[in-house]
Amino acid sequence: MLKAKDIAAMIDHSLLRPNMTVEEIKAGCEVAKRYQTASVCVRPADVSLAAELLKGTGIALSTVIGFPHGTQTTSIKLTEALEAMEAGVVELDMVMNYSRLLSGDFDYVAQEIKAITNAAHSRGAIVKVIFENCYLTDELKIKACQLCEAAEADFVKTSTGFGTGGATAADVRLMRENTGPKVQVKAAGGIRTLDALLEMRRAGAARIGASATQAIMEDALAREAAGTLKE
Repeated sequence: MLKAKDIAAMIDHSLLRPNMTVEEIKAGCEVAKRYQTASVCVRPADVSLAAELLKGTGIALSTVIGFPHGTQTTSIKLTEALEAMEAGVVELDMVMNYSRLLSGDFDYVAQEIKAITNAAHSRGAIVKVIFENCYLTDELKIKACQLCEAAEADFVKTSTGFGTGGATAADVRLMRENTGPKVQVKAAGGIRTLDALLEMRRAGAARIGASATQAIMEDALAREAAGTLKE
């Protein structure tokens, strides 16, 4: 039987809105601690604060790299990644340069992903590569999966949540079908209910990026108590 803790273990609690205050970041970390989510994903400037708040909780600290458009230079992304890991980040959600992907410059995309994954893996961190699928054809989504797998990325991720569209079950299935067992799929963007999370889980997502964690977990706990929490 599925349990609420299994749902929490899938959630990367997202605290990325640009207008969030420090108090909201603190409150968001408390939500993650209450439900024991997989990670908390904060803006780069909030990493040190979140690291202090999450110390000893077992919750992974995550941040975004090249967010939200992915068009920073590779050296800037690498600097962001190194600084974040120095401050305690163990999961990096990096936006692919999907402009270069759309342009057919696959070597650029591959080399950039490899630079970040090499830096992360040498420090024991993992990399989730964000595609921003709302701007891509299925063919380019498949190509991006292949590039990420070749570069040894740990996750492929659907969306930033700041594009014109978010995660879809069809995209999650496509990404799952076009990556091997060493690459996991993260769905993010517009997942605000437990039913939406479960749909992504059935499609093959191992992680979910969500800001509506409290509502999702309250529903999960209520269904668990009623014996109705099912895949």
